[in-house]
Amino acid sequence: MNSWAGTMHTPNSAAAAGATANSAGTWGVGRYAPSPTGDLHFGNLRTAVAAWLFARADGLGFVVRVDDLDSQRCREHFVDSQLADLQAIGLDWDDRGAELRQSDREAAYATAVDKLAGQGLVYECYCSRKDIQQAASAPHQLPGEYPGTCRDLSETQRVKKREELAGQGRGPALRLRAGCSEFSITDRLHGEYTGRVDDFIVRRGGNLAQARDYAYNLAVVVDDAHQQVTQVVRGNDLLSSAPRQAYLAQLLGLAAPEYAHVGLVVNANGQRLAKRDGPISLRTMPAARVVGEIFASIGCAGATSLHEALESFRPEALADDYVWAAG
Repeated sequence: MNSWAGTMHTPNSAAAAGATANSAGTWGVGRYAPSPTGDLHFGNLRTAVAAWLFARADGLGFVVRVDDLDSQRCREHFVDSQLADLQAIGLDWDDRGAELRQSDREAAYATAVDKLAGQGLVYECYCSRKDIQQAASAPHQLPGEYPGTCRDLSETQRVKKREELAGQGRGPALRLRAGCSEFSITDRLHGEYTGRVDDFIVRRGGNLAQARDYAYNLAVVVDDAHQQVTQVVRGNDLLSSAPRQAYLAQLLGLAAPEYAHVGLVVNANGQRLAKRDGPISLRTMPAARVVGEIFASIGCAGATSLHEALESFRPEALADDYVWAAG
């Protein structure tokens, strides 16, 4: 079983300009990386505050990245509104005004895929979503995992499949040829966590007339390494993806970050907070109320600023979900 416990390293490029040395003399950066597909709601803002507090409590730098990888869903006006909302709740970050954007990073992702391909770790996948869903319903196949349909096709079969897709105006996806079925990471709040690893997508297939996006699991690994991020704090709904990302980092010869997956904000029914739950963003709630409730939800009630919250911050207070009280 593979595991990684997280090591700090000294920044050596302009990309890590936000990195700072803590009292132990080690270097590191925390980050918050929203996708501009809508307004940030209370749960998103709470996670941003959590990421900031973890980083600053550990004496780390802090950056904000724009994860605008999904060309079909991301919108430019949400980039502006999300950054404005983070400032409105008092967040500061070291790369303000020069935030890294995934939409500018295609060359870096292509280089990473080429490196994997050079090791024989990438193959074309010709499956549609329907094909994968049907295969996943077979006995002994775990839901959501790729069953390996295209992994061991002969070159003759690949040529035929490629031609069939091209006739439909589509191109194949690229998948990682994983060498393990599970991988372990160490999480600040969850301890050692072992998750499944399948042949996940590193570049999406689709319409040949449109850009085919690189996959999130690839981009986040490449970008975290580029920015020398040493700490990733995010919602625990992403905990299961951390082993995949740490494994991919290992294959690329990159250092994986330390992880801390915090509890989500949920409604009274235990469902993740969403628009259905009423006014939940700064479009509909005053910033003072949002900040006050965030502080109360993370055990820092009474704090009037992030720097005051930092004085009473306890990471373990973020391990559990927080139930949102509507109204």
